[in-house]
Amino acid sequence: MDLSDIRRDYAERGIDRADLHDDPVVQFERWYQQACDAELLEPNAMSLATATPSGVPSLRTVLLKFFDHRGFVFFTNIDSRKARELASNPRASILFPWIPLERQVILCGPVERVSTAETLAYFLKRPFGSQTAAWASSQSQVISSRQLLEGKWEEMKRKFSEGQVPLPSFWGGFRLVPEEVEFWQGRKSRLHDRFRYLRGAAGAWQIDRLQP
Repeated sequence: MDLSDIRRDYAERGIDRADLHDDPVVQFERWYQQACDAELLEPNAMSLATATPSGVPSLRTVLLKFFDHRGFVFFTNIDSRKARELASNPRASILFPWIPLERQVILCGPVERVSTAETLAYFLKRPFGSQTAAWASSQSQVISSRQLLEGKWEEMKRKFSEGQVPLPSFWGGFRLVPEEVEFWQGRKSRLHDRFRYLRGAAGAWQIDRLQP
């Protein structure tokens, strides 16, 4: 299948250094709010890249659930492939593909576990179905049929039908602490605007324009 003729010339807008806040978290919040205002589907969906200690990468889409100046937080089964890779190689990269706005944001840095208190606070906000599904799925493990998974879920829904669903011991949160953040805006003829924030040793951010 030849896809070479599929192209779109990005022309919505550009960005200059003067448009950007000195703090990448503040700048991310601005763009995130614009993505929400544009009613993009799942604006908090992000591609999460992890790797084994030997450098074998893996990639999946997860949902951002919280961010502030400490970092960007997502939750998962801690026995999943991504969690196991983060345990052995605690660095990652995440990408927000806001294609209708002709934008991307890429963040790279170390990853740390969030506290049990933070995890519980979020878990209690999840719908009952999502809470019980967390108990039902041994994420990333082989299973012979969909019916077995749904049967386990029905079992968990019956088990926790009365009272609060407890936080699974195998479920938790991770926080990516950004050391590098790139804001990408599509432009005509593939001469895109790219600005990279790099965190210095003292915590200050250096901002550079990158060639496309």
